[in-house]
Amino acid sequence: MSPFLLAIAVSACTAGQDALASAPSAPITTAAERACVPEGAAWRALATEADRRRLRRWRTAWADALAGARTAGNGADVDREGALLDPDAVLAGPPPPGDYDCRTVKVGSQNDLLAFIAYPPFLCRIRSENAHLAFTRLNGSQRPVGRLYPDGERRMIFLGTMQLGDEQRSYQYGVDADRDMIGILERIGPRRWRLALPSPRFESLLDVIELTPRNRR
Repeated sequence: MSPFLLAIAVSACTAGQDALASAPSAPITTAAERACVPEGAAWRALATEADRRRLRRWRTAWADALAGARTAGNGADVDREGALLDPDAVLAGPPPPGDYDCRTVKVGSQNDLLAFIAYPPFLCRIRSENAHLAFTRLNGSQRPVGRLYPDGERRMIFLGTMQLGDEQRSYQYGVDADRDMIGILERIGPRRWRLALPSPRFESLLDVIELTPRNRR
């Protein structure tokens, strides 16, 4: 690259970073803007302000969800899940691309109904996509779809949307606040991960998706 073009690129990155600083809730939309964002900060530049608030309160939401489940008489169910529902049971290591059995556990209640429910496993997939990992639930009536962004050594941040029913395409993130999702993906054991979704829009106070590779060799 010529010095002239390099100067233009540096100037564009600086201007883009200044714009992000002055408007932190505006999602990045162009390839040039994305290229100027450091890898570890990518999700912060993309996340909506509402989702950043949800993520900042993740531990409070987790504690409220567990307390609500225990108060409702589901303490034994919570204890049975072990590391899956322990917010501090975290190990280093991202999930490899491939197919997974994914089991959703909903904890706490927004409407004083069920405070704990564990669903049977469904099929989901993690794949490489444009230098990122992408997560997709492939079946069921509520299907999270989105990307995973590095955030330190022990976790990744999920930004995505909820695909419902017989919809063939997912919403773009940031278009519909009721469909937007943010979560934390962490390894919690040998060949075992979880995707924790604090303060989901509906039903529960915390959703946790357990991921175990279908190929168990």
